[in-house]
Amino acid sequence: MTKPTSPSEPAVDRDLLRDLENSFGPRTRERIATAVERVVKAKRSGGKVSVVTGSGPNLHEGVTTLIAELIRVGVIDGVTTSSAVVGHEMGGTLDRVKRVSGETLGIEQRLLPHGGHFELTQLEDSSLAELDSETSLDWELIHKLQNAPGVEIIKAAGNLGYPMGLYLERLSTEILAIARETGKPFEEVAGWGADERTMIGAGSRRGIPVIVTIPQLVGSGRVGLAIGDSLSVTERARRVAGILEESEVIIESGVALAQEIHDGPFETHTGHGLWAAWDGEPTYSLQGKSLIRIDLDPNLEKVWEAERKGGEVQGAINQGLPKTKLFDVPFRMEMSGFARLSGSLPIIGDLGAVWPILALKVADALDLELGFLSYPQDTARGKAMREWIADHVAPISRRKMMEQSARTECAV
Repeated sequence: MTKPTSPSEPAVDRDLLRDLENSFGPRTRERIATAVERVVKAKRSGGKVSVVTGSGPNLHEGVTTLIAELIRVGVIDGVTTSSAVVGHEMGGTLDRVKRVSGETLGIEQRLLPHGGHFELTQLEDSSLAELDSETSLDWELIHKLQNAPGVEIIKAAGNLGYPMGLYLERLSTEILAIARETGKPFEEVAGWGADERTMIGAGSRRGIPVIVTIPQLVGSGRVGLAIGDSLSVTERARRVAGILEESEVIIESGVALAQEIHDGPFETHTGHGLWAAWDGEPTYSLQGKSLIRIDLDPNLEKVWEAERKGGEVQGAINQGLPKTKLFDVPFRMEMSGFARLSGSLPIIGDLGAVWPILALKVADALDLELGFLSYPQDTARGKAMREWIADHVAPISRRKMMEQSARTECAV
């Protein structure tokens, strides 16, 4: 499927990135430089770098598209993400939709989300015809949406837009069936037909694992349920553990519940893998790894500093004390495991600004040429970038997915 065309991809704007970097304080600039050094050192020595990413700003700031590019050029070797991100990438990452009043369409109020809006995915006629050949479209509804007054916006793709959102919901059951037949995770099967500028698409083309974590399974409706049903909970936990075990550097980006991800049931240094190891099951350790977290919460810095100066986080754990009261901050779970790692590094700043600076510096140091670079969405470059993603990153192709499925089944 195709989207309407737009001007060429936004070029690298080094002046803007320099201004963005200078807008940070000296501490954040120093941390970015340290993060670059760690990533470059790992790649030069043959080590692996992985990303633990969430939804929300990672999509809207173009970071997931940037991560896909970093997979393509060989910088990123594994990704954990959310079912919402997978669903949005199946839809093309960012969509143009026309938002209208659902009441004017005669849609029952109880079916509409808060605000009462209903959305039409803006697709070319050829793409609508392709969808119609795979699923029965309600053309009367489409024509009503096209003719109704409304506003056009760019938002996370798929989701609540008709017909793409409903199509992806229904396609997910077919992807699940293929996943079960081939023994592959849903994310990999979907990646066979996804655009190469998505994380799941880039991962499938380079053999790089892109997997949804257990805490991030709840999202994207039936897509999330199908992702969860494609692997057992234990197998999913083992695959996540495998990515982190092999990684020398782990970058966390806009993700909650990170402690349940990076020190889960098979991690022995700060996590809960003691008894698994005791019984001889495969485990891994975060000890000695670099854990870089891009976060806007200054409390993360406060807790990290307290641990560096006096070991207060570990001390509280040793004494069974409540950490929220001890530090007088809204204590998030990820602060504990993060702060106690000797190789952890907080970068307190907007991920939309930190990521392009980090990526370009790493690419320059490794003599790599990036074909895509993200920018903060509140800048002119960022707005152009969002337009480009919405116009050029295509929705999943069922045809390509089925062709790869046939080749996989033949190989088996």
